[in-house]
Amino acid sequence: MNKKRHFLDPPEIKDYLAKGERFTKWSEDSTKTHPVTMKMDPKGFYVYWTTQSKETTFLDVQTIRDTRIGKYAKLPKHPKVRNVFNLDFPESNHLAKTLTIVSGPDTVNLTYHNFFASKEKVTQNWASDILAIAYNAARNNACRYVFLEKIYIRISLHTNKDGKIPVKNIYKMFPADKKRVESALAATHLPKGKYDTMKPDVFTETAFRAFLINLCPRPEIYEIFTSYSNKPTMTKENFTKFLNEKQRDSRLNEELFPRLRQDQIKALIDKYEPATTNSNRSLISPEGLLYFLMGSETSVVMQDRLAISQDMTQPIPHYFIKSSHNTYLTAGQFSGVSSPEMYRQCLLSGCRCLELDCWKGKPPDEEPIITHGFTMTTEILFKDVIEAINECAFKTSKYPVVLSFENHVDSVKQQEKMANYCKTIFGDALLTEPLDKYPLKPGQQIPSPSELMGKILIKNKKGSHEKPAQTKKNAAAAPDQAATAATTATTTTTTDAPTDAPAQDPNSTPQDPSNPAPSTQENQEGDAAAEDNEEQEDTEEQDEEKMKTSDEGTAGQEVTAYEAMSSIVNYIQPNKFISFDNAKKKNKSYVISSFVETKGEAMIAKSAVEFVEYPLRIYSGQFLSDKNVKTGVEVEVIGLPGDPKKKYRTKWSPTPNAINPVWNEEPFVFEKILLPEMASLRLVVHEENGKFLGHRIIPLDAIQSGFHHICLRSESNMPLTLPALFVYIEVKDYIPAAFADFTDALFNPTKGEKTTKPPKESSADYVSPYELPLAAPTPTDKAKESEAPAAEKAAPEPTPPVDAKDESTPPEASAEEPKEEAENKSDPPQPEAEPEEPPQTPADTPAEDPAPAATETTPEAVPPPEEAAPEKEAAPEQEPEPKPEPEPEPEPEPAADTKEEPVNDSSTNPEPASDDKPGTEAAPEEPAVVAVPCPASATPESAGSDESSQPPTSSEEPSTVTTEELTQHKNYLKVIKRQEKEMKEAEKKYQKKGEDLIQKYSDSFKALKKKASVKKKEGGGNTTDNSAATERAQEQKEKMQVELQALWSEQNDQLRKKKEQCATERLAKLMEMATEKHSSELKTLESESKENKKKLSKRGSADKAKLKKAQSTEMLDETSQADGASPDFSAQQEALMKKQAATLEEIKTLTNQLNQEALKDHEQKARSLPAEVKEAVNSCVGAHFPEMVDQAGDKKMEGVGVYGDVFLG
Repeated sequence: MNKKRHFLDPPEIKDYLAKGERFTKWSEDSTKTHPVTMKMDPKGFYVYWTTQSKETTFLDVQTIRDTRIGKYAKLPKHPKVRNVFNLDFPESNHLAKTLTIVSGPDTVNLTYHNFFASKEKVTQNWASDILAIAYNAARNNACRYVFLEKIYIRISLHTNKDGKIPVKNIYKMFPADKKRVESALAATHLPKGKYDTMKPDVFTETAFRAFLINLCPRPEIYEIFTSYSNKPTMTKENFTKFLNEKQRDSRLNEELFPRLRQDQIKALIDKYEPATTNSNRSLISPEGLLYFLMGSETSVVMQDRLAISQDMTQPIPHYFIKSSHNTYLTAGQFSGVSSPEMYRQCLLSGCRCLELDCWKGKPPDEEPIITHGFTMTTEILFKDVIEAINECAFKTSKYPVVLSFENHVDSVKQQEKMANYCKTIFGDALLTEPLDKYPLKPGQQIPSPSELMGKILIKNKKGSHEKPAQTKKNAAAAPDQAATAATTATTTTTTDAPTDAPAQDPNSTPQDPSNPAPSTQENQEGDAAAEDNEEQEDTEEQDEEKMKTSDEGTAGQEVTAYEAMSSIVNYIQPNKFISFDNAKKKNKSYVISSFVETKGEAMIAKSAVEFVEYPLRIYSGQFLSDKNVKTGVEVEVIGLPGDPKKKYRTKWSPTPNAINPVWNEEPFVFEKILLPEMASLRLVVHEENGKFLGHRIIPLDAIQSGFHHICLRSESNMPLTLPALFVYIEVKDYIPAAFADFTDALFNPTKGEKTTKPPKESSADYVSPYELPLAAPTPTDKAKESEAPAAEKAAPEPTPPVDAKDESTPPEASAEEPKEEAENKSDPPQPEAEPEEPPQTPADTPAEDPAPAATETTPEAVPPPEEAAPEKEAAPEQEPEPKPEPEPEPEPEPAADTKEEPVNDSSTNPEPASDDKPGTEAAPEEPAVVAVPCPASATPESAGSDESSQPPTSSEEPSTVTTEELTQHKNYLKVIKRQEKEMKEAEKKYQKKGEDLIQKYSDSFKALKKKASVKKKEGGGNTTDNSAATERAQEQKEKMQVELQALWSEQNDQLRKKKEQCATERLAKLMEMATEKHSSELKTLESESKENKKKLSKRGSADKAKLKKAQSTEMLDETSQADGASPDFSAQQEALMKKQAATLEEIKTLTNQLNQEALKDHEQKARSLPAEVKEAVNSCVGAHFPEMVDQAGDKKMEGVGVYGDVFLG
């Protein structure tokens, strides 16, 4: 079953928009009006109007932020303009003809384009359709091809009075390099003169494409193309391979997200290949590949994330809500200007939660205001804000809006005004009562976004009002007294009834003796309100002073919620956060708590569980600036505190080139993204001088793998038409180094196996080699063993049971695995702790591949009986297990009594091997097998070729990764390689400075010598002039010596610091790798211990009876005591942890050694520095003033004088 994919619909351009309509345009700063014809281009990129004098004005649809009609549109104030439109006539129906289009580069700097239609009922359609196109999700996240199409439309529409296209408009469109534009026009056979014109039928879309390819060649596309085809065209099979390898997310399930069918791939070729002869033969050219990589199929953002395709029927607390803070401000919160327009713009941009900082208005009007308390920000009326919200709340989204009130209005009268404005202006859109299906009860969920569409919810403190009628009566009788009382109770609730009195619902009427008692639901709601009220009273009394100086600012000083405001609060009730346990205990979904951002981030970081890795490679850029400058790209992840904080930067482009710079550097890797839903990837382009050129912020969970053209945006997130980056992104699940082998086995369980399947084994199937009969390896085994000594010596850590199927992999197969996998297997050889197994016998298992024993080696000395007993006890269990079907191998393994065959290796001596002491390193080199005979009843299981696949049993000492193996790991070697590269760059930098300094003084000495020679010829050898020249040369020499000493001393110091930083970084990497590996080892040991314990517990009396025949009663007792396995596991765990601690200490010792080496090199260099400086100075001076060379410098010291023969002039 295929998972349903969601795609975005392109904007619909209706015929009447392209045909046009007559309007009259007016502006607020002029008394003139202009009849115009307004149209939209057939693709929907531009709205443009033409005056009677054929002057055309273009308005980019992407800059349109709102369209307003009727009373919300702007109206002229000048009497002359008002007379033109008959606004002051009583029967004038002017509101039906008004239209205002709001545009701007951001939410603050707005322009208002005002029109009057010639007919009624025209503006409604124009306003709604233009706004729908402006906020179309497909258009706002368009692919690169759409933006290039937009440029073509713009150039084609901008004609002169004769209807021809001026060539100068093309030069204006691409101003970075006019010579390249001229050459591209000439190569496309188009007019290139600045004052030339051409007919629209000459400047076709095909000609425009050819012009762009000549203007902006793409060598990196040809590089990608040639990696899949060495011919001028690519076949459909190779194109399919490219799509599967590069453009498909490797994490996708092929059942839910199947690969492209052949007919779909053929459709892509037909769509993007410009040459029909190629597409008819199912071939694609480099140009076709380029157009495909600019098409909608390679958009960097998944369309599923942009489409409204998610399940919106869950309760509101299940969703992230796009919110705005200090919504009213157009600038900083200390002295910024407040404006109701900001509420419109935030709602239009998709915000569903807005903040209203409400304060008490001043007499005589006493109108509530919105501003930022205790600052110099301007004030706006609360009523104007409510009207702005009502106008734009559901223009671009029908999902519910939450108004977050920070209420500082300590006046009953003004709070009643606020509540009244909300009710009268919002009308039915305001949710004043809970839905019948979702009452306000503990344990009851609140509605979903889909059930509250078109509704406005109020978030405000909710008070408890047992006697609202009395409160209202007192307020009416003595309003001054009520207001005074309110101002003194800014942090308490209005109730003063006894705590045991039942609280009434604030929306219900007061109980009268003639009325029945309140319902059960009302009683429950009242009890809950009273409980919340008491808790909040206590909390506020304790924290009143604390809140005034907290990070929450004025939010912690909100006032009492009186009855009027409380009555319109239902599903969003703010309350002070105590703990998650407390919230879980109360189980009230309608209670919401706010955090300081840092606290919220910390809580999210603790519960984040998803880890993703993002390698990203920056290939090139296109049209990044309108100047011919060097550019560079910076990449970072914006997410949780635990996410990678490093910013990656490309080098500056080699030459000033803003049209098509190419970087193609090493990939930037962001590892271990904690929670992709809360993180974004940001790419930003700068000029060499630091000027911002464009950026793009993309949600991480919406990024697609593959090659992409990323269209950049402005600082206010407005799409830019020309600038773009070409990148390759790969999205992977993050895999720690310790689990690399395990994950590889999961993804490719048959890797390295032959066509035959070995018997499935688990950690509980382990049988000690001392229980098996004597067996000898086959010649094939010995030959393989001698060919792959490295595979014999490797002893990886005990791996999870999923790897058991790889145990019989012969050395040849394992040797063919990639080098990276071999490096990930990083457990040290522990022959004394992990006895190895001999091959199986025909009596025990079916005939199988004769190679399983190729990597088995001679076991160490026989352990005492008490150590071997638990292993022997495992044997009887193996008998009842079903045997696998015989494998189709030609020869069975030799029987147990077969004589050992001779071994050609002269170093091999099986006889003394069993007498070796534990810990000997010679044992792994022995190809022969010596086994200790076991009782006849013991039936051994088949043993794999790789001893690492067997987990440690009770007689084994667990092993851990060593420092040496960690330092050979590919991730650590990658760090070293990068550090070495950085060190070389730093050395080259100082070397260049030193060469420049020596060259400068060499030129100076040369000039002095030349000047002295000239004077000598003219003056006949005046001794005064000669002495003056010598003095100046001596001064220059001393100055050079001082500067060169300072420069090289600085270099020496910086290199020492750099080495110390490298050592610290290596320590951190090793500790990280070791920690991950140790955690894996402990988990594996624990899981194996549990399996052994479970297996031992199942043994019955029959098994013990068999063991009694072969073992003494004493041995059986000791074995029985070990059945629990928990003490043995604790001992093994303790031993493993000791080894791990020793490894960490070795890592620290290694780091100290690196620091000591850096310090030693620094001291040695500092001692030799004066001699090097003197030699360099002598070499520079001696070429022009031999008499000034220091005699001590004549003797060349060993290891110095790197600049001795440089820059002699």
